[in-house]
Amino acid sequence: MLSRRASILLAAGLAAGATLAGLAAASAALDYPVRPVRWIVSYPPGGATDITARLVGQAVSDRLGQQIVVENRAGAGNNIGTELAVNATPDGYTLFFVNPANTINATLYKKLSFDFVRDMQGVAGIIRVPNVMVVNPSVPAKTVQEFIDWVKANPGKVNLASSGNGTSIHLSGELFMAMTGAKMTHVPYRGSAPAVTDLLGGQVHVMFDNLPSAIEHIKAGRLRALAVTTAVRSDMLPDVPTVAETVPGYEASGIFGMGIQKAAPKEIVDKLNKAVNDSLDDPKLKSRLLELGGIPLKTSPAEFQKVIEDETAKWGKAVQFSGASVD
Repeated sequence: MLSRRASILLAAGLAAGATLAGLAAASAALDYPVRPVRWIVSYPPGGATDITARLVGQAVSDRLGQQIVVENRAGAGNNIGTELAVNATPDGYTLFFVNPANTINATLYKKLSFDFVRDMQGVAGIIRVPNVMVVNPSVPAKTVQEFIDWVKANPGKVNLASSGNGTSIHLSGELFMAMTGAKMTHVPYRGSAPAVTDLLGGQVHVMFDNLPSAIEHIKAGRLRALAVTTAVRSDMLPDVPTVAETVPGYEASGIFGMGIQKAAPKEIVDKLNKAVNDSLDDPKLKSRLLELGGIPLKTSPAEFQKVIEDETAKWGKAVQFSGASVD
């Protein structure tokens, strides 16, 4: 049995060890990053999501003094890259590009090996991308309310196009149906481009497309924009109302940001958050993001975590209403 003196010395030694370990961890966080940081993007190279990550990654690199290396890990509906990030060591050297699929897949997939809200935390918001409710010009409705009335007067005859089951484009329409009672027939396509082609041709009637991909058709008069899906009007289409002006509480958009493992040190999270927010204050980067259709989403870590949780709950309701499932 240890003597009282030995016990006191042992306790003091353990306390000193814990203090030193804490100081070492704090020092590591203070010096972070001391080597390149990888940023997992669960989309292929070249698309708008990848371009956004690379633009922001370079801006953050300039502020941290270490390279942010974008690593594309597409596949399995976004889940390959997400799982890789979730299981990475939580030391700040593996980041994740949070995107709408993460908040949708939580309900869409029944057998995921991770829980995004439980296993990851928000570091910083980057952009919010609106969808826009567009119709073929042959549709008689000129407003959202006229469209709702037209759908209800033509049960089973109005087709809703989307880029595929469970996408934000699909679920924006499902959310609209759930909140208005205007029931349409969902027609999923393999991507947005063929869906827009059929919308232009009049084979389908309406689509809640991503604003950047639809805006040229709108400006050319090939499609009619009834409303944008964000809570506020878009600077890209300032004269187009929001869906919420007719359907109170409606909001559907794609959120993008930076995430990290739940166990990552707070000091590192705060340092990354400042670097992202300082980057979003840069007029050149802000202008480029707006060109890509994104509204800058500047947040604290806690605020972005709340956005992730709220989006997961909202899309969960839309998925359940639609009955969509991948498993």
